[in-house]
Amino acid sequence: MMMNRRKLLRQFAATAGAAFSAPLFPNIAQAALRSSGGGPKRVIFFLQNQGFDPKTCIPAGMKNSGSLAKAKLPEPIEALEPFKDRLHIINGLHGLHTSPSHSAFFGALGGYRGDDGAPPLGPTIDYELSKVLPQTLMPHLCIGMDSMENMKAKPTVANLSASGAGQPIFMQSNPNHLYQMLYGGISDGDIRKQHEARSSMFDRIEQLAAADGQSLPMADQQRYEQYVKGFHDINDLRGRLGGVSEHLRKFAPKVDDRYTKPQFETDWHDVLLDLGISALKSGITSVLTIGSGRGEIFGSWKGLGVEEQGHNLGHMEQPDNPIWIKIRQYNSRMLVKLMEQLESVPEGSGTMMDNTLIVYTSNNADKQHTAGATWPVMLLGNCGGIFKTGCFTQLDGKRPINALYSTLLNVSGVPCERFNLSDKMAAKFDAGTGPLKEILV
Repeated sequence: MMMNRRKLLRQFAATAGAAFSAPLFPNIAQAALRSSGGGPKRVIFFLQNQGFDPKTCIPAGMKNSGSLAKAKLPEPIEALEPFKDRLHIINGLHGLHTSPSHSAFFGALGGYRGDDGAPPLGPTIDYELSKVLPQTLMPHLCIGMDSMENMKAKPTVANLSASGAGQPIFMQSNPNHLYQMLYGGISDGDIRKQHEARSSMFDRIEQLAAADGQSLPMADQQRYEQYVKGFHDINDLRGRLGGVSEHLRKFAPKVDDRYTKPQFETDWHDVLLDLGISALKSGITSVLTIGSGRGEIFGSWKGLGVEEQGHNLGHMEQPDNPIWIKIRQYNSRMLVKLMEQLESVPEGSGTMMDNTLIVYTSNNADKQHTAGATWPVMLLGNCGGIFKTGCFTQLDGKRPINALYSTLLNVSGVPCERFNLSDKMAAKFDAGTGPLKEILV
């Protein structure tokens, strides 16, 4: 009976971990290195699976670095045309060392080799930034978008983000669960009842887990403490959210039929985005990671009129493909919504968007079955004039995606010559050190 209980607790702990990315093995001293001025106050990572072909984002005829002012954006990202002055398209980074064929998985944001089912080899950039950006109630929130079947069958998965080696961070894919977690304490009716029931359950499980762990051998106790900590963290988060309930009421999205009676998977995609935006605007989180396709080879967009789904989408050429144009346009509209919503909130002498950086790319580099020789990225926002915008930059293919991540840490106040790249690996895969000067003012 005791072992059955422990097995159950482990399963609960994995789900609880999806809600809160607490630091287990911090690599950067948060208090000492937190930036008090300049740099982004929040960062959003948006990763579309199956690759990001550079021909779908680089304006026709643009071979060299230059201004986007007189260029026309390709059809897949045409929704960003009114925001060209905030856009920076980057081509020529690589991920040869990440093995991104079907997906680099954790390696896409970690800058190391990833594989299906393999644990993360180290922390990912989104997690590291969550430790050094201005403190929030929940430093890091991950949401994942997939087919309706997959989101219901596996409402939490971990493929993209990690707090350290062997420490994955889970994505939330069921908007009802995420709404309960963020706003259950200020809701009425069934949502409030479900929130209170889950809260009582997690309190009790934390107590049981702590009691059970005391009877284990020392080696097992250390492992078991991680499960106990997962429950403690989620209970602690619930308490902190309850302490600012009146503030949260201003930002909680309205629950409608898209939550409980979705017609298509894109209904859930849309409300997951709304919840992510509300978490940013309310100050619940400072780092949002969006996995469209959840970092795997699956995914479905029937709500866009796309009947093909999953692995087959990765075997299609993306340029001039009506299916991929629809998916990328959908992504672009989401990016526009993120910007417009953050632009609507005053912050300092400007708006929240003035202090936000959006990083859009893929966990598959440029395509499925790729070696990762080129890894296109789009940045949106200049964070007070730190990043160049309104331009296209063509790099020489000699610097890895790690160089972009070290740049993000540097502008956030954390000196970083290389991110997750040993001297031995750098000698083979990185022709430079430090930040990418080409993208900074």
